[in-house]
Amino acid sequence: MVKVKFCGLKRYEDVEKAVSLGVDYIGFVLYPKSPRFVGFDELQELVYTAGNTKKVGVMVDPEYEYVKRVLDMGIDLVQLHGEESFEFAKKIGIDRVIKAFRVKDELWIPKEWHSVYAILLDTYSDKAYGGTGKTFDWRLAEKFVKEGFRVFLSGGLNPSNVMHAVKRVNPYAVDVSSGIEVSPGVKDHDKMIAFVKALRNNLS
Repeated sequence: MVKVKFCGLKRYEDVEKAVSLGVDYIGFVLYPKSPRFVGFDELQELVYTAGNTKKVGVMVDPEYEYVKRVLDMGIDLVQLHGEESFEFAKKIGIDRVIKAFRVKDELWIPKEWHSVYAILLDTYSDKAYGGTGKTFDWRLAEKFVKEGFRVFLSGGLNPSNVMHAVKRVNPYAVDVSSGIEVSPGVKDHDKMIAFVKALRNNLS
């Protein structure tokens, strides 16, 4: 069964809804320039609300001390969305790193990234790291799945297209943010339900 990650949550009621739907990962954006940014005070409460669901801290070129503080607060996995090196990932602990790669027309990923927890493929934008609401050519994602990478598929997924994406790519997990939102950081509970149902009804 493909796993589900809801990302960009910043309201307690949205986290509670995600937990009730049984999603596998909840992502919190810890990048100050993002409209979905969550500060430390909010994060502590959101992490507590998420309970046993795996919690992912999404960062862009962070300092190691910042990463360590976030992990100490109860974040399970660190999603690196910038230009971080493999050496930096090793310092964090490769089994706790999801390395994001933004896909434009083509993409090459060094084999060393096979050893991290997972890679995440998202649509490239020169204006933002993630949350574009746009898909990319899924043939590229399919290629990395066949090469043995554990792939989180992101970029423009929503309740209407997620099942098509899963059948095409066969990813380890699907990641959605803007596809279940009313506005950045404010989730639509009906869309959250529809996203999960689209997968369960077709994969059960």
